[in-house]
Amino acid sequence: MDSMLDDRFVLDDSSAVGLSEQFGTPLYVVSEAAFRARLRRYREAFSAAYPATRLSYASKANSILTILRIAYEEGYDVDVASEGELRAALLAGIPASHCHLHGNAKAERELDFALEQAIGEILVDNFRELDRLVSRDLGATKLMLRLAPGVDPKTHRAISTGQADTKFGFNIADGSGERAVRICLDNKLPLHGFHCHVGSQLLDPEAQRAGGAQIASFAIEMEQKHGFVADLLNVGGGLGVRYLADYQPMQAAEYCQLIVEAVLTHLGDRRPTLAQEPGRSMIAEAGVTLYRVEVIKEVPTIQGRKRYVVVDGGLSDNPRSAMYEAKYEVRAIASGETSLATVSGKHCETDTLFADIHLPTNLAEGDLLQVLCTGAYNASMASNYNRFPRPACVLVGLDGHAKVIQKRETWDEVFSSQVPPG
Repeated sequence: MDSMLDDRFVLDDSSAVGLSEQFGTPLYVVSEAAFRARLRRYREAFSAAYPATRLSYASKANSILTILRIAYEEGYDVDVASEGELRAALLAGIPASHCHLHGNAKAERELDFALEQAIGEILVDNFRELDRLVSRDLGATKLMLRLAPGVDPKTHRAISTGQADTKFGFNIADGSGERAVRICLDNKLPLHGFHCHVGSQLLDPEAQRAGGAQIASFAIEMEQKHGFVADLLNVGGGLGVRYLADYQPMQAAEYCQLIVEAVLTHLGDRRPTLAQEPGRSMIAEAGVTLYRVEVIKEVPTIQGRKRYVVVDGGLSDNPRSAMYEAKYEVRAIASGETSLATVSGKHCETDTLFADIHLPTNLAEGDLLQVLCTGAYNASMASNYNRFPRPACVLVGLDGHAKVIQKRETWDEVFSSQVPPG
């Protein structure tokens, strides 16, 4: 997270070859040491910036059970955005009291299950959800209101969530946020604070600062107008990562200090607990993906010739390139002079993974490619498109040994939900 230090996890060539031979490809690989180091560094940075803090790991980034457990062991609660993610946290041995339920369209069954488990917190997104909660016994579960602060971040439109025109949360500007507070107070619901999340992969902290300032100002306004004192303000996650070597994500210490300052400026003498929920910035740089080259071909273009390198994975194990035009750094387990190539997957789509990157001219079928910074939103977004089995994931432990933490799907598992005709 130091803008001057590139500490992304990278396998050396011999390790990459060894893991691919032992576990096959495509293969997700996560470094336990790198993941724990990032979790600790962020926790220490936030605590240094402000004494009363809480951190949650955003499980949507990577919800493999072992990953969730490591985050919990490092002092993080776990944010879940569905019943499935909550069940994953419970299977990882994380108490429901340390889980927080997100989601912009929580079904009644999801709310009921979360409350049955005595979930620690529900982040309420809309008035329909409030209506459902009014009629339920919440027990020890506390509520947060997710607010739309009207901040439009500098990121891809598909991961921009804090602007006024968003499906997420109660809009502050049109009075919906205040109306939600009144409903909570009138019905004696256990509201204890406010939340916002402006977007993901933010290399500039200003949008996050603006969001934090907005909910802090809103909290003070609600105290002055309705007597409600918020004891927790959550500014979400979103810190960007180094997908490419020239990306410059901010240092954790500087980032946390800037966020805290932006919030405190608007709080007067109030000092609530401040929370963040990082996900991508904790796990992305701790993981890589290994592919094997299946086909290399050259095709004619208007400018001359184009080289396609087709690998044994693609859209089903990394949909981000298709969804967000995401960029990654790719390293070949080969050497020599390089030239431009486009890496494609083997699916029945254009399936461009990495366009116009430099790869060795002597790259051959059977060689390996290592893609950096794939710990987040690859395993968790993987699918069975074209009936591909989802890849295995291995964890390189603190002792240097690798173990499977997610098995490669078998054909029986791929078809386990199907009902044969007849």
